[in-house]
Amino acid sequence: MIALVLAALLAGAPMVVVDERDTLVREAPPHGGQGMSSAWRISDKAPGRSMEFRKRGLDKGASIGLHVLGHDEVYYAVSGTGRVTSDGVERPLAPGMAAYLYTGANVGIVQTGDEPLVLIIAYPVVR
Repeated sequence: MIALVLAALLAGAPMVVVDERDTLVREAPPHGGQGMSSAWRISDKAPGRSMEFRKRGLDKGASIGLHVLGHDEVYYAVSGTGRVTSDGVERPLAPGMAAYLYTGANVGIVQTGDEPLVLIIAYPVVR
């Protein structure tokens, strides 16, 4: 895949197309979260990018630990259910719902229900 990305850049291609299957890793959730998760680091395959675009699946009972944001982030629920926390305020998250989270907020998310919570997460790259 890296060879394809480099070839696209050298050829002046107007885009990079990434197959999420090439980006999947199993790991503990970030920020000291609990349990296990699947992570698709989709935008990592795009050289010179200005944003992150990721997919994260939180296994049953897993969580992304509380952390203070250095930039705005959007968590969009694809499947499953969860609860998102921002500065101590909790809200449910279900398929088709998006949580827009602001710079400086202390945020986290926990999976609830019987199926994994699958999220699309997007935020700007801070350089």
